[in-house]
Amino acid sequence: MPMQKIIKDPMFRFLALLSIAATVGLQAWRTLFNNFAVEIVHLEGNHIGIIQSVREIPGFLALLVIYIILILKEHRLSALSIAILGLGVGITGVFPSYTGLIATTMIMSFGFHYFETTNQSLTLQYFDKDSSPLVIGKLRSYGAAANIAVGIFIYFISYLLPYKTTFGLIGFVIIIVGIWGISQNPTREGLPSQHKKMIFKKKYWLYYFLTFMSGARRQIFVAFAVFLLVKKFEFSIQEITILFVLNNTINYFINPLIGKAIVKFGERKVLSLEYFSLIMIFIGYAFVESKMIITVLYILDHIFFNFAMGIRTYFQKIGDQKDIAPSMAVGFTINHIAAVIIPALGGLMWIIDYRIPFIAGAIMSSVSLLFVQFIKNQASID
Repeated sequence: MPMQKIIKDPMFRFLALLSIAATVGLQAWRTLFNNFAVEIVHLEGNHIGIIQSVREIPGFLALLVIYIILILKEHRLSALSIAILGLGVGITGVFPSYTGLIATTMIMSFGFHYFETTNQSLTLQYFDKDSSPLVIGKLRSYGAAANIAVGIFIYFISYLLPYKTTFGLIGFVIIIVGIWGISQNPTREGLPSQHKKMIFKKKYWLYYFLTFMSGARRQIFVAFAVFLLVKKFEFSIQEITILFVLNNTINYFINPLIGKAIVKFGERKVLSLEYFSLIMIFIGYAFVESKMIITVLYILDHIFFNFAMGIRTYFQKIGDQKDIAPSMAVGFTINHIAAVIIPALGGLMWIIDYRIPFIAGAIMSSVSLLFVQFIKNQASID
């Protein structure tokens, strides 16, 4: 399906707007969170680890999506999740305490993870295996563009408004988008009815394993990379914001190319490049002392993060059409098994030596690089 036709699809437009809201909400939260936690709430690495583990509990519970869509249409759940995400972001600044951050993070995270589960499912249901990598790449490109805007907004507004007001304004806008989405009906007839039960199949073992390792590895980045920049290298909120804007500018152009690369070269080659590069990046996090080099590593890490879309498109090529919705929910739960544990464990390891979590990330990337070689070549999958 040509990209021009894809863009006119009602489901694409629906997912595009909700995806922009989701990425803006998460990016704003991440941009503000570490500085808010350090400057206002005065948290340490072990506290951050616990909060980041709590943040992943809703992802672990994504399996419940299978049962929620028994009573609520999947696209409605997707939009409702955006509204919940906005609520969680909006009230973060109202509760400037350790327990307050745990509670608001949980609300924000339920919204984000349940949207991502339904977003992945709807994308793979409504767009075929040749189109879905392009769709995912385009949606992430839109998200990057929106994040540039919110990054610029936070950069300038941080001089004028307190954290509480900034969180509140961004959360309010996201809630409005969620309410809009609830009123829409972008579905079409003729698609296979999705199984509304848990699906575990032996032939999906590699998808399950790569998903599990991705969740474990990425949590080290999410929980500790920005914290490293703030705590060790003393990045200010303005510097973090500039870095996020730069990342998103780069990803705006690169994400569609990643989708095209998956179509052309296949998932095995693209994911192999990701995992090999992440080994080097994690080792760099552990031992680099230069602020400039650590900035470059963080930018590269952000770029390679998007290569993980290949795990989903790989499933689309080996999976049964009716298994998409339950398998995305199961995949999200598997992705977050280790993610619930690792940030808390990593926070304790941080106290011993901040390098330990990043060395663990390099080891995980090595294991993933080994197992991704079991993906058959493009012709065999097709």
